[in-house]
Amino acid sequence: MRENTKVIRIGDRVIGGGNPVLIQSMTNTRTEDVKASVEQIKRLTAAGCEIIRSTVPTEEAARAIKEIKKEITIPFVADIHFDYRMAILAIENGADKIRINPGNIGGAEKLRAVVEAAKERNIPIRVGVNSGSLEKNLVEKYHGVTAEGLVESALDKVHRIEDYGYDNLVISIKSSNVMMCVKAHELIDKQTNYPLHVGITEAGTLYSGNIKSAIGLGMILGQGIGDTIRVSLTGDPAEEIKSAKLILRTLGLRKGGIEVVSCPTCGRTRIDLIGLANEVETMVQEFDHLNIKVAVMGCAVNGPGEAKEADIGIAGGVGEGLLIKKGEIVRKIPEQELLAALREELRTWQ
Repeated sequence: MRENTKVIRIGDRVIGGGNPVLIQSMTNTRTEDVKASVEQIKRLTAAGCEIIRSTVPTEEAARAIKEIKKEITIPFVADIHFDYRMAILAIENGADKIRINPGNIGGAEKLRAVVEAAKERNIPIRVGVNSGSLEKNLVEKYHGVTAEGLVESALDKVHRIEDYGYDNLVISIKSSNVMMCVKAHELIDKQTNYPLHVGITEAGTLYSGNIKSAIGLGMILGQGIGDTIRVSLTGDPAEEIKSAKLILRTLGLRKGGIEVVSCPTCGRTRIDLIGLANEVETMVQEFDHLNIKVAVMGCAVNGPGEAKEADIGIAGGVGEGLLIKKGEIVRKIPEQELLAALREELRTWQ
């Protein structure tokens, strides 16, 4: 972890200075729809989201923040593009942080107005730069979109805000090019002590997005770089949270939560192992307070042995399965009752 990072407070959460990496996601509801937005944020919070970001393209959306904030328990970040007035309105209506690209906010005086509003309430500004919007002069300077260009763009924007006497800042430099993104973070890590929000932008679908994010975030976080993360996926935002938690646990940056292991299918499999394993992986999100390993095995031949290192497991048979604890068979259970039986065991786990 970058223990010398500047500490930044976002609502009631703290990042930087060696504090734990926090998980962020973004709503895909219309922010103006308070009911739908609140419902989604509560669902994401239950899944493990710790900071939520929502787009604020209109005055109605900005004013909705005040109502949304009454119903949620995690910090709210307002995502602003192009119109500096939305940034100011979002701050006035209770946003805990704003995300802007100073390059598209409308000029120096408009940026100053946003900074003054943030300074008045001590609201952090996340300076966001994406490879897809890199300035033409930097593209020409570096002969294309490069990690060096991304870093120069981000630091230039940070310096503009610092010139207005404000340093309550977080930086994000994102690209859909995984290796470019990794290099950019390695470069900027040496040039600033501001906290970094890390993600692979426009990573793609559940399949490709998870692979790109796991590789990119793993390489970045594995070097101790990063203070908040988002796994950007085309799909249900809850899947972003699930993936982010697993990445952090795999890297040893987060303890607790259930680890699910499952065997590959083979000709001995007589149950819907793929479906069952996916159901188990989703179900165990209810039990994040447990720090145990759950095994899902496809047959009763090797299941008990393969599940020996797990705390609890299930192994399929023909129309039925075995419940296994610490490598010992506890009882047989009809196939259709396996998931419920496992949930009950976890519910009463001691």
